[in-house]
Amino acid sequence: MNWSSAIKNFKHYLKLEKGLSVNSIAAYTRDLEKLQQYCEMQPAAISPLKVTLANLRSFVQWVNELGMAAVSQARLVSGIKTFYKYLLVEDEIAGSPAELLEGPKIQRKLPDTLNHDDIDRLIAANDLSKPDGIRNKAIIELLYGCGLRVSELTELKLSNLYLEIEFIKVTGKGDKERLVPIGGQAIKALNIWLRHVRVQMPVKKGEEDAVFLSRRGSRLSREFVFMMVKGLAAAIGLKKKISPHTFRHSFATHLIEGGADLRAVQEMLGHESITTTEIYTHLDRDYLKSTIIAFHPRS
Repeated sequence: MNWSSAIKNFKHYLKLEKGLSVNSIAAYTRDLEKLQQYCEMQPAAISPLKVTLANLRSFVQWVNELGMAAVSQARLVSGIKTFYKYLLVEDEIAGSPAELLEGPKIQRKLPDTLNHDDIDRLIAANDLSKPDGIRNKAIIELLYGCGLRVSELTELKLSNLYLEIEFIKVTGKGDKERLVPIGGQAIKALNIWLRHVRVQMPVKKGEEDAVFLSRRGSRLSREFVFMMVKGLAAAIGLKKKISPHTFRHSFATHLIEGGADLRAVQEMLGHESITTTEIYTHLDRDYLKSTIIAFHPRS
């Protein structure tokens, strides 16, 4: 088995068996192609079935020396482990060389957040006399009001809006769907966009169900949303470095500061693990402590 066929078969496995999204599969593929490049650079090229733990450790050291960030190295190691677990399941190898492979220790970075005033100013910076301003205000209201990932926002469908019961259905990582509550301000901004602007726009074939469209009637890109957010921040002279994800961080932090249950926030964010959600408790340790004392069976 050579690298090309191994990676191709692995991609099929990730799609059919694991049900991963296109973006996730692409990330796994890029990481494995780095390992392939490294193995083929060696004096005696190493096939995927002949890779040893020593080879993998040397590879991780190599990418570290190239300047790859610790968080990217950790993702790389995780992908390699998954790849060799797959080969093990397929009986291509007798044991995984990645079983004892360790990634760098990552110090969890506290997410940047916006305060209520920052968010109000960003929303107010949209020119509501223009169609783009009405759309962009609705985008900010949804990013902050529902804690959406940018990909969840750009892929949002008209057929998944249940505004009469104040919920929307979004498709998150791994193509997993979840229902997210939507508040009054976000509903109001969204209805104005849908009823007064979008309804009058030309729509490209295949984009009829997309909530947010460009002037030309095509679905918005992730890059567009990033640039729009950067532009609003510059317009109000905001010194913080923000992105669409900053609104998601702020959504979670403000909920937990207000006393929301961690499990409820986990569900709304679409996190697989509660530990991912716990990073948002950095401003309210007393709440986390009281939750543990009240509900943990070993407290």
